Amino acid sequence: MTDQSNPQALKLEIFRQLFTALTEEMGAALKRAAFSPNIKERRDYSCALFNPSGVAVALGDHMPVHLGAMPLSVITALDELGPLAEGDVVCLNDPYRGGTHLPDITMISPVFEANGCRPLGYVASRAHHSDVGGMTPGSMPLAREIYQEGIIIPPIRLYRSGKLDEEICSLILANVRTPIERKGDLDAQLAALHTGTKRLLEIVSKHGAGSTLYFMDCLIEYADRLVALGLNKMPSGNFEAQDLMDDDGFGNIDIPIFVKIARHSKGLNVDFSGTSHQVTGGINAVEAITSSATRYVIRCVVEHILGESLPAGGGSMSSINLILPENSIVNATPPASVAAGNVETSQRITDVLLQAFGKALPDIIPALSQGTMNNLTIGGKDPRFDKPFTYYETAGGGMGAGPSRDGLSGVHTHMSNSLNTPIEALEHAYPFQVVHYSIVRGSGGKGLFNGGDGLRRDIKLLADAEVTLLTERRRRGPLGAQGGSDGQPGENILIRDKREETLPAKTNFPVYTNDIISIRSPGGGGWGKP
Repeated sequence: MTDQSNPQALKLEIFRQLFTALTEEMGAALKRAAFSPNIKERRDYSCALFNPSGVAVALGDHMPVHLGAMPLSVITALDELGPLAEGDVVCLNDPYRGGTHLPDITMISPVFEANGCRPLGYVASRAHHSDVGGMTPGSMPLAREIYQEGIIIPPIRLYRSGKLDEEICSLILANVRTPIERKGDLDAQLAALHTGTKRLLEIVSKHGAGSTLYFMDCLIEYADRLVALGLNKMPSGNFEAQDLMDDDGFGNIDIPIFVKIARHSKGLNVDFSGTSHQVTGGINAVEAITSSATRYVIRCVVEHILGESLPAGGGSMSSINLILPENSIVNATPPASVAAGNVETSQRITDVLLQAFGKALPDIIPALSQGTMNNLTIGGKDPRFDKPFTYYETAGGGMGAGPSRDGLSGVHTHMSNSLNTPIEALEHAYPFQVVHYSIVRGSGGKGLFNGGDGLRRDIKLLADAEVTLLTERRRRGPLGAQGGSDGQPGENILIRDKREETLPAKTNFPVYTNDIISIRSPGGGGWGKP
């Protein structure tokens, strides 16, 4: 709560809202200009504002898995490329150099005062592109190494002093299946950067560069103080938890993620020692992903403890000491494949952290949500236009119940904050027909408060194509909390000639006209004894 008798506090709140509105407007510009349904309809994008040192000042209300990882993208770009000039735009997707997984392309631009001399910070946009090449359409394959997953873009200047590097752009577009759509989505990300730049300059014009930069740093420091204050209210001690990934798609099953949280006088140690070594399949997560999931959970916990929201940037999390074993599925090293680390392992990292915090704060931590993004990619040739198409979507499921409410049904949770693509948009853009779309009633766990139910969506193919599934929580459902029952696990079903075949959690296979892919997502866990 802002102290209205304190002019400094009021000014801080004004800048907080200005910076947050800037990032939200960036997202609106990106959404309006995007070509692909994945970005335009599902809103699989994120935008952020950083200070001149590359520390996050404000993050849009977009995708948590993107936002917590974007600071590393900015820092890596500055470290590798040095000072950026006005009009420069950096592009990258390399997970081992600031990215998350290859379909997530980040664009970063510096902002200078109107005279071009004084740096004011950086604006950045990240979006999931429905194809960036690789061994299967949609660029989410069952791969053994990252080179099979798509084109790898290190931090490079796509624009220099406002001029597009046509050769680099041509190289990128020559390595994807849908170059026109990719170029349109990259231009939409550029539009978001222009919007952020314009709004930041307007703020500086009204309030002055000195005040703007001062309150950027004040917001970061304020967030750090709130985090430290919230963690101080936790009980001291060590709190451990372990959860399992279903499999990696190459025969490795029940792959553990272990965490030990230790609260001490200076903050929190979050130690993932004991987690599985990196594996063959693409469930390996890079450091940026684990850092992002940790930031997200700690932010949620602190805000609940304090009853107050943190500034949109979340601060530098300076009181958090993150310990990540090298060559593990929470800190993978090249050339490990990582496509599912961003979308699936990030959710399990969130789950295991929530279980550990639940031992320290049992009265506020909810039951586990669906714990997967239910990734479905389909690609082939659209007979309507005689052109390639690539479709990518994640599906909502059951939210875990909390200590005061039932979980929501059919929603994206935790590290995903996207939407379910409307049927009309899906059928318009692709050779598909949605033949079933419903809530899976009763799939949420029972309790004093019930977990949310999962979704079922059946997509009928109107052309031959290739399908890849990267899903989790197919072997066991999300855990209930405080005596609540677990949610039901999800299912992947192929319906061919009216016969149903259960599909693995992670698989790639050809499909034919009139085949139906049925995704049935998990329910959330229940909370409390009924």
